[in-house]
Order: sequence, then structure tokens, then C-alpha cells
Amino acid sequence: MLHINDLTFHIEGKRIFDAATAGIATGHKVGLVGRNGAGKSTLLKLITGEMAPDDGSITTTRGARIGYVAQEAPGGDKSLIDWVLDADQERTALLAEAETALDANRIGEIQVRLSDIDAHSAPSRAAIILSGLGFDESAQRRACREYSGGWRMRVALAAVLFLEPEILLLDEPTNYLDLEGTLWLESYLKGYPHTVVIVSHDRDLLNAVPGAILHLERGKLTLYSGGYDDFEEARREKQRLELKLKKKQDDDRRRIQAFIDRFKAKATKAKQAQSRVKALAKMQPIAAQMEDRVVPFLLPNPEKMLASPLIRMENATAGYEPGKPILSGLNLRLDQDDRIALLGQNGNGKSTFAKLIAGRMGALTGRIYGAQKVTVGYFAQHQLDDLSPQSTPYDYMVQLMPEATEAQKRTKLGTFGFSADKADTKCANLSGGEKARLLLALTAFHAPHLLILDEPTNHLDIDSREALIHALAEYEGAVILISHDRHLVEATADRLWLVKGGTVASYDGDMESYRADLLAERGAGARRGSQGGEAGEARFDRGAQRRASAQKRQLLAPLKKTMQDAEKRVEKLGAELQKLDGALGDPALYSDPQRAQKITLERGQIAKKLGEAEELWLNATAAFEEAELSQDETVV
Repeated sequence: MLHINDLTFHIEGKRIFDAATAGIATGHKVGLVGRNGAGKSTLLKLITGEMAPDDGSITTTRGARIGYVAQEAPGGDKSLIDWVLDADQERTALLAEAETALDANRIGEIQVRLSDIDAHSAPSRAAIILSGLGFDESAQRRACREYSGGWRMRVALAAVLFLEPEILLLDEPTNYLDLEGTLWLESYLKGYPHTVVIVSHDRDLLNAVPGAILHLERGKLTLYSGGYDDFEEARREKQRLELKLKKKQDDDRRRIQAFIDRFKAKATKAKQAQSRVKALAKMQPIAAQMEDRVVPFLLPNPEKMLASPLIRMENATAGYEPGKPILSGLNLRLDQDDRIALLGQNGNGKSTFAKLIAGRMGALTGRIYGAQKVTVGYFAQHQLDDLSPQSTPYDYMVQLMPEATEAQKRTKLGTFGFSADKADTKCANLSGGEKARLLLALTAFHAPHLLILDEPTNHLDIDSREALIHALAEYEGAVILISHDRHLVEATADRLWLVKGGTVASYDGDMESYRADLLAERGAGARRGSQGGEAGEARFDRGAQRRASAQKRQLLAPLKKTMQDAEKRVEKLGAELQKLDGALGDPALYSDPQRAQKITLERGQIAKKLGEAEELWLNATAAFEEAELSQDETVV
């Protein structure tokens, strides 16, 4: 049992937990969710004892071991398999003692205990876990120092899974995994025999593994049964009831207040008025819904669509050294309406292929047609580190829009969710999600024909990921997606390409068949995956959703173009009006009365045209939104 009782905790004067209470039964699996900054990671640190609460308590079953992935990645000359095995300190100590023990009784005790903890099967168990997370047998024998930080964090995760603690705490475990590792981890955790608490923004993981969702909001914890989809529906229903109750209470308060205001001065009604004052004072106000609205992503569409294919490859090879291709035998075509997800383990060449498509590297041999005329927006996760720490989002807009007014620059930032204060915040002080939003804004700024998104969601919460899915459904260009988020892949991509064995080829199956192939290959059923069942499988036809989104884009395209053209005309006339206002504000102009009169007349004409253009824009926007709503209702 894990019990959180009246937990109160502050950070720098800000209350993170306010008498929060929750209980998790032994062996249950729970997803911990809440907005970024709500305090999810803080709660895990309070559970481990890394932080101490200001008030209240956290208790666990006596003797229960708590497993939590270390923040520092393993290093040094020790092999991966040895590093994972050495994480079990009891086993390591007993094996060392067994080498030197002379007393027969002690030798017997050691062997009994080694048998109890299943020590002799430990190398096999460790190898299965490492294999599932993407390390083949030869990789497991290499030194930790030979791997990058992300791969070493996988080893740290493997060590915690190998220890099999009674309470397993996982904080965004998929951030360092590829899609293949994520699918394996999901299968492994389904059959994990002890308590699990997962902090994650991966909707599919939260639907497949937990049997309950623990929601952290405004310092309080609320437990909902079921997976994430069940939580969302229960949460919506709760909000509907709260809003209905609040409306009724507000009506009652207005009625009572009106009675007080009307009769408090009349002697015959004074007593009744006074009683209503007391009744009003006793009414505890129901809090209005304060859930922060997620600002949508707006991906500008290409101004001029190109004929298909956008890009065509004939026997192309790609690599970084002549004669040493990483990918070969590339015979593929990319059309202007393609939505393609690249599958394949990290290290197989997905990023190399993305760079080839983006024109950041040329083919070693073979031919690539069309790449020169295609504009590409390329989002790569590592580029977050390339943002200038001392620059602000507004500084980037100044570089991209040197001729625009300050208002136009800030409006552009606003479309990507940067309010006035965030627009002037240095990148060093932006959250990971805010940096990802900025990088997406920079990637899509020039309305490319093709968007290449390499792990765009690592720092986005679930609601922001949904906003990105909607933006990609509206975007009219081509998309190539690399992501470990299966929900994003299934809701966005209509074609799958597999990067494996030194080439890239179309994958004819869907994500479920790919998952089955992968788990069979990695042996996930050897100990855990076979026990998990099929709980939490997708509750709706994602293929139908993608087809509906494509149909919706096609039907709405003419209305959307009319709306966008009207908006551009408003912006153009607004800029002309602002220029004329600047001229009329110059005292020197009036030394030439005829010119001043001419500009004044011209301003009047432009102002009239602007008014007419704004009216057209409003009408076009209303028509588009009405049609969009109608389409949504039809799909539902």
C-alpha cells in the first residue's frame, strides 16, 4: 500500500500540494497526470524521500523497496550487462562472499539465499530487459562510456526494471526510447507483478498499462478508475456537473442578493432580509473551472502546391563517407499529400534518411528528383539545445520578419502560444514544452511543402500533443514523422516506412502488426509481456479518423483559402494605412498642402477599403468555422 495523507509542500513560497490525499493498493498500476509544472516529478521525489513534506505523510508497506530511475546516466568501463547486474547489491555481495566463505553453514545460507532471489537466472533476465530496450547481445558487452547520454539512460531504466522493486516509480520513461523501445516497455509493464506509478504524456501507454489515473490539479490528488481515455471522459462529466451546479448556485446568490437589496431598508422585511444575508454568507462558492486552455498550433500551408511526386528516388544510397553507405537501394516516392511515419530502431538510419529528404546531405550514388524545388521544414529534437539561451522568441521574430511592425511580430508569436510576457522571456528560462513550441514555429514559419518532424513531442504534455495532431490534420503539405508516441503516429500517418537492414521500404501492416512483429523479435513474452493481455487497446478506428481528417481538409480547403486571402488583404491594407498615418504625423508634410491633401484623401480611401475587407474577412471566417463545426458533427 502506498498512502499519501494530507500532504502539503511548498517550493519557493508556491504551494505545490495542499492537504493532498490518495491511496494506491499493493500491486496496482497508476498513471500520474497533470499539467506541466503541477508537481508530478516533485511527488515522486517526496515518495522516494529525496524531498521532505512540509506537512502530512507518505507511507508504504513495511519493507517495500522503491525503484526510481537515477538522474545520472551510468558511465565508465563496466559493460552494460554487468552494470545492470551490479544494481542488485545483495546478489553482488552474496556472490563475492561465496568466493571466499569457508564455513559450511554460511556457505549453505548463501546458496539458499541466492536461490531465493533467483540469482542464477539474473544474467538471462538482465539480457532480456536490455534486449527489449534496444541492446543486442554484442551491445550489452560494450562499455557504458561508449554510449551517448540517451542510450545510457536506457541502461539506468533497465537496472531499475531488473531490480523489480515492490513500488516502481517511472518519470517519463519513454523520453529516451524510440517507438520500438516504447512498445516493448508497454508490454513489459502490463505483466509487472508489483505497484507501478507512471508519469507520462504518452496516451497509449496510459491506456494500456494503468488501471487507474491519479490526477494532480491545484495541489489536490483525485483517483479515477480506468485508463487515460476513461479519465478524460469522467473528467469532462465532472466538469459538466460542476459548471451546472455553479450556474444554479450563482442564480441562487443573485436571487438572494436582489431580495436583500430590495427589502433591507423596509422595517416589515428587515428580519427576512437579515436571514438571507446569513444564508448568503454560508453559501460556499463553487470554484469556476480554471483549467488552462491549450493554445493551438497553427501550421501555415504552402502558398503554392507542387505536383506529385514531390521527391522521387532511384537506386539512391546515403551515408557520410564515400563507399560506406548507411542506407542503400532507396526506390521511393513522396507525394504532396503524404503523411508518412518512419519506423525502425534508433541507429538504423532514420535521421540519416530524414536529412537526405531534407536536402541536408546528398546521395552517395543513384538519383533524387525534385528535392531542389521543395521547401522543407525540419524539426529535430537536438535543435532545442541550439536555441540561443539569451535570445527571446521575439528576437527570433525580428530576424524572420525584419520589415514587419512590432504588432505583427507579436501577433505571429501569439498564434504559437507566446503571450506578451513569454515572447520576451529568454530561451534559457523557457520550459521544455515552450522551447518545442518555439522550434515548431521557426520550422513552419516559411510555410514549407514538407514538414519533417523528428521526435516533436518529447516535452509536450498530452493536451499539447492533441493540439499538434489537430494542426497536422489541418496542414495541407506533406509530413514525415519520427516519433515514439504511437497515438501521434496512428492519428497522423497514413503510410508506414520501415528503416531496417540498411534500406527503407514500405511497411504493409499497421501499428498493431508492427507491434506484434517487434515483440516477437525482442522476446518480450519471455517473462512479462505474455501476462499482460490486451487491456487498453485502441478504442476507435484510427484509420477511419485519418480518412475523415483527409476528407475534412479537402472539403474545407476552398473556404479556408477564401478566409486566408481575406486575412492577407486586411494585413496588407492595415500596413498601408499605418504607413499613411506615419506620413500624416510628420509636421514637414504640411509645408506642401497639395501633397498633404492627396495623402489625406488616399488615407480615407484605404480606411474604407480596410473596413470592407474586414467585413469580408469576418464573413469568410464565420463561414469556415460553421462548415468546420458541421464537418466535426458529421464525423462524430
